[in-house]
Amino acid sequence: MEKVKSFFYDKKQQVVLFSSTAIALYGYDQGMMSLINTNQDYLKTMGIAEEDPQVGVIVSVYYLGCAIGAVLFSLLADKRGRKPALFGCLTVASIGNLIMFLAGIGNTPGARIVMYIGRVVMGLGVGGVDSVVPIYSSELSSDDARGKAMAQEFQWNIFGLNVAFALNLLVTIHLGKTNQWAWRIPIIAMQIYPVGLLLFIERLPESPRWFIFHERREDAKKSLQFISGEDKVDNELKELIESHEQESEGGTVGYIDMLTPGHPQFHPTMVTIMGQVNQALTGYGAISVYGPQIFELLGYDTRTSEYLTQGNYVSYFILMTFAWLLIDAVGRRSIMIAGSATMIVCFGLLTVFGWLAADSDKYGIPVQAVAIPGIVFLFVATGAFGIGWLATPWLLPTEYYPTTARAQGTAISVIVWGFMNFVVTLMTPILFNNLKYILFLVFAGTNLFAGVWTYFYQPETGGRPFEDNIEFFEKAGEQGTWRVAKVADGKFKKMPYPKGEDGESQPLLARVQDQLG
Repeated sequence: MEKVKSFFYDKKQQVVLFSSTAIALYGYDQGMMSLINTNQDYLKTMGIAEEDPQVGVIVSVYYLGCAIGAVLFSLLADKRGRKPALFGCLTVASIGNLIMFLAGIGNTPGARIVMYIGRVVMGLGVGGVDSVVPIYSSELSSDDARGKAMAQEFQWNIFGLNVAFALNLLVTIHLGKTNQWAWRIPIIAMQIYPVGLLLFIERLPESPRWFIFHERREDAKKSLQFISGEDKVDNELKELIESHEQESEGGTVGYIDMLTPGHPQFHPTMVTIMGQVNQALTGYGAISVYGPQIFELLGYDTRTSEYLTQGNYVSYFILMTFAWLLIDAVGRRSIMIAGSATMIVCFGLLTVFGWLAADSDKYGIPVQAVAIPGIVFLFVATGAFGIGWLATPWLLPTEYYPTTARAQGTAISVIVWGFMNFVVTLMTPILFNNLKYILFLVFAGTNLFAGVWTYFYQPETGGRPFEDNIEFFEKAGEQGTWRVAKVADGKFKKMPYPKGEDGESQPLLARVQDQLG
């Protein structure tokens, strides 16, 4: 009861809840479109066949909108504040969703064009959410809980995925794939997210770091009082001012600066870009959008494949609990490398199972003998992605940059994510049609690349204040190397584990228990 009561007065917990619900917007869209794409009335209304490449294009243009929205709303977040930017992108996402719902309703002409417009507009809003929420959340979280807060938020991304797919499946079963409301209801139901958040946003504090950055110290003090109470205000305000003065020495940073070799922000920007590239290379974007088709590849019929996809999403949501238990207990690098290693094994085995399922008649192998272990390893691969790779590429840019570049760095992360997902969602149906189970082998190879790159070049940022993480890039510049093991004597290969009463590092179990609170 005390924990429930404390939630209503703990602004940091309210920020986590708000951010989690906002991030669920992206997950909802993934789950929503996966079954809409097979609705016969939807395809007829859009004037396309199920095999038409435009099915993938309609899905993927959303990500181009996300890339543009990330830039626009990160600029707004820097100039007007994190809260006004969030209000703006939630409003745009709501409008885009409404346009999608209205596409072709009442047999109005131009349905496909209207749907394209709706997808892009909603992408603008969700791209803004994905850009601003990680900044806002990290700036209001303590150094030893940033990872946990972000992982909890992205667990709700998977909650949104589950809700959308379940609703889609429910209306499809009851209304059929020839009924327009079987695809319109899941679209308009999404309004509960942006509208609910718009009603709640006024209760949240503005980022004190943003106030300090704009020399509004009295407002920063009031915000800190609102968040932490009177007791901690003076110390926290002093720390923020000192941090700001230290960060401001480099002056204002632009996007061109960040992409210019030799600039202090070039190194963190390249690591940010590779984080999102590697996340896309894990292959999970294909699985999340085209889950039912993968289960069909293992030998199941359409309806059974849809049920198994829902089961995989539920397992995904549950296993994400380990992400927020481990991310601040063992560090970002460790779970990313372990996630890639697990997916290499799983996708390698799925290649074998897919091959055996395709030729089961030839070899006299019962379909279930390869399909069931295939299901298990697909579930494991999904969990490994969630624990190691779902939240971390979004968290890391918020820990690399000074306040003068944090919004731009996070926007670049979203731009790369949008472009990579545009390519993945556009290419996946083509690759599935041509490569079949060999696609799993491709994913095993791309995970190997992602894991190796992370081992050599990804610094560990967990358990450190922003200023210490910025130090890594400064030291790398001084020493002329990006190799984590060679910078500052390998100090950034692992996180600084908290000490016990005996002065020794706490054991893993104790660190996990700390995350449970």
